[in-house]
Amino acid sequence: MASEVFATLCTKVVAGASRTRIVGRYGKGIRVQVAAAAERGRANEAVACLLAEALGLRRSQVELVSGQTQPHKVFRIQGLPQDELERRLSAFY
Repeated sequence: MASEVFATLCTKVVAGASRTRIVGRYGKGIRVQVAAAAERGRANEAVACLLAEALGLRRSQVELVSGQTQPHKVFRIQGLPQDELERRLSAFY
């Protein structure tokens, strides 16, 4: 049985921003701004979609694992090793 490949990504999310974008590094993770409001999961979905697009992945490969109601969130990125995640994100900072 092959082991599942995944990476984890810590984010600091600012909801209700003027535009949706990856701002840069934030500690060991990244800072993200989304235009969506922080209500009924809209901001969480916007962040997941942004990450999938930025990383060249399907939306289904990006899963929110903690921080559903907090600005600090952790995402699980399936099918991507941690070093490749860092390489792809480095284009944004």
